[in-house]
Amino acid sequence: MTIPSGFQFSTAQCGFKRPGRSDLGLVVSTVPAVAAGVFTTNRFQAAPVLVARDILEKGSSGIRAIVVNSGQANACTGQEGIANCRATLELLSALGLEASAILPASTGVIGDQLKMELWEKAVPALRENLGRMGLVDMARAIMTTDTFPKLAAREVTLSSGTVRLAGFCKGAGMICPNMATMLGFILCDAGVEHEWWQQALVRCVDKSFNAITVDGDTSTNDCVLALANGTAVRALGADLDLLEEALLEICQDLAYMIVQDAEGGTKVMRINVRGAASMSDAQLAARAVGNSPLVKTALYGRDPNWGRIVAALGRSGAAFEPDDVVVRIAGMTIFRQGTPVKADWDSLLASALRRDVVDIDLELCAGEAELTLMASDFTEEYIKINAEYRT
Repeated sequence: MTIPSGFQFSTAQCGFKRPGRSDLGLVVSTVPAVAAGVFTTNRFQAAPVLVARDILEKGSSGIRAIVVNSGQANACTGQEGIANCRATLELLSALGLEASAILPASTGVIGDQLKMELWEKAVPALRENLGRMGLVDMARAIMTTDTFPKLAAREVTLSSGTVRLAGFCKGAGMICPNMATMLGFILCDAGVEHEWWQQALVRCVDKSFNAITVDGDTSTNDCVLALANGTAVRALGADLDLLEEALLEICQDLAYMIVQDAEGGTKVMRINVRGAASMSDAQLAARAVGNSPLVKTALYGRDPNWGRIVAALGRSGAAFEPDDVVVRIAGMTIFRQGTPVKADWDSLLASALRRDVVDIDLELCAGEAELTLMASDFTEEYIKINAEYRT
């Protein structure tokens, strides 16, 4: 995988949740980088979210590192949690890093305080492993219920030369876009202005991580952090459009992997809303269908139950006339003018519902807004994973 220049990686096995697995990762830029961040809108914001936001507000052009742990969310932990989070950044001074130049992120069980004695023991391992680990090692270290590491990369030829981007993320459950319900990290070796980098990240998140759902839950720890260290060439003018296009592709690749993983999920449901009265209505319609347990279990069971789709759409709050709505599954019109289209849908759609990706098209005929949302199905495995998450 193509890795942007000027970045090094390190991981450590700390035993935050279970022994024998890497659960702490560190990304270090060899030079100060321009940083951007998008964070959860959940009112209960985890300590690392609060600390990272504070660091970015004080100075987003001199960031040197991102440190991420799994197994401990450090959420709903009060002032002690914030103090512990800042203390973990101070510990990394042993690697020559200023605490104010490190962005923290955490994932895991909500409510537990960080095990600071384990963090202290981890610092020598991080120092020893720096530069010896790769992006795959980082992606593995931040996994919780993920079944595979999630990575994406691009190389872009600009007028001034070649730049590289790479991203990794974690996420499989507690996924409902209201920012980006997961942890995501993007690295780039282009030189950019902070204001553009931040705005580009927001735009790309809206079209990727904000356009997926697994179970309707928005986490306390969500964040997408992006570093651009300028060790390659500077992006200016029309080159910025090419760079943003590559950034969007990486975000969309990673977002798809989250829905594909989905804690026991077997299918990706691509919900295409067209003709909504507003973008807000398009969101309401798509999320009502994508988050419906009845629609999701029908998808898992390969059941073309259009009634569940229509019922979810009807309670979504989106504006439309019921007789104008058209519903298609896998490109076949199954509902229109307020009634089902008569056919042997169990037979006609049997093959399509066995596919990994199933399209559900909703024509509202109420305006011009449109939106595509990716959602997962629900399986027995999802219940098992989340029933046993803490135990």
